[in-house]
Amino acid sequence: MKARKVRKLDPEMPLADAAERILRVRIDELYSFAPRALDPRKQRALHDMRIAAKRLRYLLELTAPCFGTYAATGAKRAKQLQDLLGEIHDCDVMLPRARDHVAALRAADAVEVRRQAGAAEDLDPSLAARAPHRRAYRGLETLIVHLQARRELLFTRFLERWNALQREGVRARREHALSERSPARPARAPVLDREAGRLHAVETRGERRLRDAVAGRARDLPRRVTDPVASDGDP
Repeated sequence: MKARKVRKLDPEMPLADAAERILRVRIDELYSFAPRALDPRKQRALHDMRIAAKRLRYLLELTAPCFGTYAATGAKRAKQLQDLLGEIHDCDVMLPRARDHVAALRAADAVEVRRQAGAAEDLDPSLAARAPHRRAYRGLETLIVHLQARRELLFTRFLERWNALQREGVRARREHALSERSPARPARAPVLDREAGRLHAVETRGERRLRDAVAGRARDLPRRVTDPVASDGDP
């Protein structure tokens, strides 16, 4: 799924402003799949919603210094949704593969049983009972039952989680958190503030040492070199 384009981004704008603009688009993108993804038959919509949740999660993790605890909570919710939809997608991928494999084995067995029948007037049932892949069917059919039942269970859990997010007003709270941040100065990570302070202290100490060293070397020079009046009287 191609991501929605974010308009009016400027490389010169503050990180928090750019992050807010991108986050609003990614939140809208996630919720745009809700009407279709709530139908268990819409596999494509469920898969696209998973991709949208993943994009939103990574963006929240990346911009956490700009939005504080909101970003951490939002990233956690997005990851939970992404993981659940990912499990559903795994079932959607495996089920047709298992069914296709069973169909291929049955077709191969039919060809082999027909060959063994030769010129007989009718097919001896015992030939089918001895089909080469007869034991594989049972395991594959059991796998198909497991995948189908698990998929239905996971989809029920998805609906419960999505409805809980709707009841809690998560979308409105996310958008409110974005608008409530201070636009004057983007939030900085504490570690960045500490490192900036350390660099400033190191720079200040270095300048002071350089100034003291220059002053000390000047005091050690001969008076005739450092005293402009004495130097003017010499030939």
